[in-house]
Amino acid sequence: MANQPTVIVNSDNISVDQKVMLAVTLLATIVFCYFAELSLLIPLLFFFFGLQLFYVRKTSWQSFLHLTLLLVLLMGIAHLLKSYAVFSLFYTPIACVAMITTLLYNDVQLSWALSFMASGLIGLMANFGLAETIIFFMGSLCGAYSIKDARTRGVFIRTGVLVGFVQLVCSLLINMDLSGNHLKTTLVPLFFNGIICSVIVMATLKIFEMVFGEITNFSLLELSDSSQPLLKRLVVEAPGTYHHSLIVSNLSEAAADAIGAHALLTRVGAYYHDIGKLVKPEYFTENQMTGNSKHDELEPSMSRLVILNHIKEGLELAKQYKLNQRIIDFIPEHHGTSLIHYFYQKALTEAEAQDVGEQDYRYPGPKPRSKETAIVMLADSVEGATRAMDEHTPQKIEDVIRKVINNKFIDGQLDACNLTLREIDAIASAFVRVLSAMYHSRVKYPERTNGHHGQKPSK
Repeated sequence: MANQPTVIVNSDNISVDQKVMLAVTLLATIVFCYFAELSLLIPLLFFFFGLQLFYVRKTSWQSFLHLTLLLVLLMGIAHLLKSYAVFSLFYTPIACVAMITTLLYNDVQLSWALSFMASGLIGLMANFGLAETIIFFMGSLCGAYSIKDARTRGVFIRTGVLVGFVQLVCSLLINMDLSGNHLKTTLVPLFFNGIICSVIVMATLKIFEMVFGEITNFSLLELSDSSQPLLKRLVVEAPGTYHHSLIVSNLSEAAADAIGAHALLTRVGAYYHDIGKLVKPEYFTENQMTGNSKHDELEPSMSRLVILNHIKEGLELAKQYKLNQRIIDFIPEHHGTSLIHYFYQKALTEAEAQDVGEQDYRYPGPKPRSKETAIVMLADSVEGATRAMDEHTPQKIEDVIRKVINNKFIDGQLDACNLTLREIDAIASAFVRVLSAMYHSRVKYPERTNGHHGQKPSK
């Protein structure tokens, strides 16, 4: 087994905002625990949780604040149950935190940490023993793993029943007491606890999405619906761009699946990456119905402005239609700081005494900062390059794909997205597979004979 890299803790790795957030959280939890007569281990647990997020996971202080809010809400529920003693503390919806974290951040490792935090905190608050804490920890892990990649409401029901069943079984493995009192006070609450968790998550998920600014698979599925206003406008006003976006989305989803990236986010991001072309669709090749190009009448410098503006106009449209920031990121990042090669070369050809700066013909960026936006960048470039080919044999398709990806790599467009060489090769292979199938050769049908199309004459 390969040695894991050693994490060196250095105070310079944590920003001033993060230090302030850690200090405020520690102070606030100390005050709360003192007046609520709770264990002072709770503030210490929050402190080390923050260190883990900041130093190891490089999490922003906003995300730490959001995750802390989830835990504080759970602690508030547990405090109310403990204070009024109407219901058993076994009804505390501990697994909710891990389930919501999985749906919002699509990160099982982060959900594992939240499962530990939630079960540990409530264990300290409710004076649970080690056995009860482990039961809730196992239930939280089960909820996090089961609800991952959820796309239908039925998953909530299945997850709730599964969480309740796992907690029930864990309790029985620890204590096989099936007496009426134990059944009523422990086993039944533990089972219904899972169902309560799934109902709470289903009811509050949209609220947490809006408050935290994250996006779940359910919202992504809504955005992928062809009845969405922006997609409907693309179909009517820029049909070529819409068709191009569909192909890019298919390529991107296949590549994301190949490397374990967020496939649905990648697909939906590809749908919206070129919405800026709605403003002047006729200036883009895929929307030109005739052989004449609008750019034939323009200077390269003017064509450059039209092409560059589709990024700015796309961002304005995205904000106007209130798209989530995770989708908006695809608009500028799918071009990065790439060179508008055609018009740059045209400017060099037409220039006489004046100099033509390469930087003037580059997109403003930023470069792709996630694997998903990087995949869409590569898919966008590959789709255009293969569409321009005269002959679509599998070998020529592969040669073009690998050349395009290699050029992006050499140009430094993949420097900020953490793609490995192995993942880039897997992405290229996925593109080859999809495009080769798309441009596969067709069987030529026989000519019409005796009034029958494709049939032999009857004897």
